[in-house]
Amino acid sequence: MSKTIVLPEGYRPNDDEDFMNPLQQEYFRQKLKDWKQSLLDEAEETVATLQEATLNTPDLADRASEESDRRLELRTRDRQRKLIGKIDAALRRIDDGTYGYCEETGNPINVRRLDARPIATLSIEAQEMHERAEKVHRDD
Repeated sequence: MSKTIVLPEGYRPNDDEDFMNPLQQEYFRQKLKDWKQSLLDEAEETVATLQEATLNTPDLADRASEESDRRLELRTRDRQRKLIGKIDAALRRIDDGTYGYCEETGNPINVRRLDARPIATLSIEAQEMHERAEKVHRDD
């Protein structure tokens, strides 16, 4: 395995560095792992809350409201579960050296875009092309 990279305090990737150098890779690896852990912690809290909640609410309006809240929470957790899958895929791309490169063009994705959306797989230009194509198909 490669040697451990320690990020300088306050490090942020920038365009003046070599793209996806070891510091940038480690920065994004840590960012993704922290994000994943945060989602997993939230999921644990949700499970605990749902286990504590009882459906013994006698008032039908309160029970309906409680069920609606529960469904919303479960939908949110399902989206987060899918997001964790995307985070895991991004971590694998870091490991195999393909992280940060557009799946469409093969060109580097801007580091500011990756910092804002570390699971991005498309450059802004490729993303805009996809969105325009989707709009055309929806308008048909």
